[in-house]
Amino acid sequence: MDYAVAITREPSSTARRDIDELREVGWTDAQILTATEVIGFFNYYVRMVEALGVEPEPEMERDAEVWPNP
Repeated sequence: MDYAVAITREPSSTARRDIDELREVGWTDAQILTATEVIGFFNYYVRMVEALGVEPEPEMERDAEVWPNP
């Protein structure tokens, strides 16, 4: 989780030690790559949605925790 937060908040702050920590707890290089790609994709997606002011579809139930009113 710390790795995901670091990539989200300050991607350039991540270092080899972050990858090594994941390896130490059993993550493979393929898993680290996949996690990094997914985290990056969702960071991109959320920023695009927020920048464009995209609202949920009308049929979606509005959950204040997920879709707070601006």
